[in-house]
Amino acid sequence: MSTENTPQARAIALVTAYYDAFNRGDRQAMLALLSDDVAHDLNQGPRETGREAFAAFMQRMDASYRERLEDIVVMATADGTRAAAEYVVHGQYLEDDEGLPPANGQTYVLPGGAFFDIRDGRIARVSNYYNLQDWIAQVG
Repeated sequence: MSTENTPQARAIALVTAYYDAFNRGDRQAMLALLSDDVAHDLNQGPRETGREAFAAFMQRMDASYRERLEDIVVMATADGTRAAAEYVVHGQYLEDDEGLPPANGQTYVLPGGAFFDIRDGRIARVSNYYNLQDWIAQVG
C-alpha cells in the first residue's frame, strides 16, 4: 500500500512546500499555503492572526534578514492535523531590527523549529522557536 496520499504524507508535503517557498523567497507561494485566519506565534513574542498580518511580518523580516533553512526535517501526526519541523537557519543580519543589536551584515547559524496546525489542506497555525540569546551572542 502506498503512503503517498495519506493525511500524514499530505501534511508533510504541505510543510515541505512551505519551506521550499521560503527558501526560494517566494512569499506569495508561502501565503497561498496558509489559511485566511492563520495563527502565527512569533518566537518569544505575541500571536498574530491572519494572512495579511503574516505577509506584513514577512516584509519586516525580509528587510532585516536574509535567511536560508537547511537540514529540514518534517514530521506529522497520522491524521495529518499537526506537524513539526526542525531545521538550521543560515542567515545574515542586514538592517537593524527594533530592540535588537545593530546590524552590519553579521552572519549566523542557528537551530530552530516550528509547530503547525493543519486544517482543510492549509497551514492554520505556525509557532516558531529558536534560541534568541544564541542569536544575540552570534550577532552582538
